[in-house]
Amino acid sequence: MKEVLAASRPFSWINTAYPFAAGYLMATQGRIDVTLVVGTLFFLVPYNLLMYGVNDVFDYASDLRNPRKGGIEGGLVAPERARAVHRRILWASALSVVPFVVYLVAVGSVASTVVLAVVLFLVVAYSAPVLRFKERPFLDSFTSAMHFVGPLLYALVLVDADLSAPTVWPVLVAFVLWGMASHAFGAVQDVRADREGGIASVATVLGAHATVVLATVAYVAAAAVLLVVPWPGVLAAILPLPYAVSTALFWRVTDDDCERANVGWRRFLWLNLVTGFLVTMLLIAIART
Repeated sequence: MKEVLAASRPFSWINTAYPFAAGYLMATQGRIDVTLVVGTLFFLVPYNLLMYGVNDVFDYASDLRNPRKGGIEGGLVAPERARAVHRRILWASALSVVPFVVYLVAVGSVASTVVLAVVLFLVVAYSAPVLRFKERPFLDSFTSAMHFVGPLLYALVLVDADLSAPTVWPVLVAFVLWGMASHAFGAVQDVRADREGGIASVATVLGAHATVVLATVAYVAAAAVLLVVPWPGVLAAILPLPYAVSTALFWRVTDDDCERANVGWRRFLWLNLVTGFLVTMLLIAIART
């Protein structure tokens, strides 16, 4: 059970549950009901277990060569126990989502069900054999971004929110840009290891330096998009900038020393907590206007 829980990466649970809960509450003007609770719990644990569990199982061979695995950045089981543990992880990943999906489909519309299906497909397709979107450069970053934007988009469609509203579409676009930038920067530290293992990514194609530049520009672009959000939501435009500064510190990174970008990636993980707090404060301010 401990290894199954570790596969879900508890440190990152909030990153998917928060977008759903925040989107649902803001779009319904603070409505608290069973669907909010069920959806939040779903995107808190089962969704992450499915996403990271499938990833840990099918990336096991490469993870064994990755010194980052075995802690906050992903669980790693001993080779002699891998087969049995991976079987438990896959069963737990599949079975844990079923009751939540059944409920969400029952209370949702055709549109929300389609969005949920696409979101779950992208979660599995990122790591599963044959599809392996994580090894398709550029599609890897977009798919990774949708892992986090998906819960927000689903919440908005579930409550029939207007996606074309000036308070909605810029947030979705900026969130996608932020997610793609974050994935791309995260791939920089693994450029050499991925190339040696025959794994393709946006970073192995562009190279470490160019990927850092792209990630920094994408963060700045996310901030620019948020400038069109009405006051006080426009203040959110400040939030992607610390990420841009953080990645820019590795502007001169090369393929030969790409591993030093891990410092920036660990900073990113903690920066998310600070940003989440600031987003919460901003949402409270918006709700009061």
